[in-house]
Amino acid sequence: MAFACDAVLLDFDGVLVDSNAISERQMRAWAERHGVPFARIAAIHHGRPTVETVRLVAPHLDVEAEARLIEHAETEDTDGLVAFAGATRLLSALPDGRWAIVTSGTRRLAETRLAHVGFRRPRVLVTADDVQRGKPAPDPYLVAAERLGVAPKRCVVVEDAPAGVAAARAAGARVIAVASTMPPGALAEADVVVGRLEDLNVDAEPGALVVAWRAAIREGGGARQPLVR
Repeated sequence: MAFACDAVLLDFDGVLVDSNAISERQMRAWAERHGVPFARIAAIHHGRPTVETVRLVAPHLDVEAEARLIEHAETEDTDGLVAFAGATRLLSALPDGRWAIVTSGTRRLAETRLAHVGFRRPRVLVTADDVQRGKPAPDPYLVAAERLGVAPKRCVVVEDAPAGVAAARAAGARVIAVASTMPPGALAEADVVVGRLEDLNVDAEPGALVVAWRAAIREGGGARQPLVR
């Protein structure tokens, strides 16, 4: 099974790179400093901009300043940061100008991690610095599609978090979720759920990119039937 599309939009953390341990380490340290139960953060943070998480769990603090401190700590911490298996192969199959990375992190954080794992930088990199509203709002994916010059409905998004899936669906894109950081049931609103990034393959054909998958855990999620080729 496969989707034909004009562009592929990829979430970064949790899809291309495994940074979960870093995020948990730094968010847990911040929570302990401020007396915020980490369970509250863990329930909402994944896939959201840090500033939105802080605003939800500690609105009494200087939200912008605290988010900057957390992002700085995460940028300096690269211990255990690795690319997911299949990431390099997938990126090498994507033609220039036909894909983007769309992350809830800041530009500095994203560029630091891109350099650390040795990925080529996409022509379009949409970060928390580029939008007023982050995921689960559709804005990041709408901006990415606009900068690539394609219609959102002609994009395939690869995500790993419920907030990102919601953002992609709200933008009108097709969504493939990778259950790398969340249980498959949490990603049920995606059109397709696969277990690993390695389960995806991209071929550049005349007039379209074809994103295929194997061993899907779920297909036809979110009450929509996939447009397949």
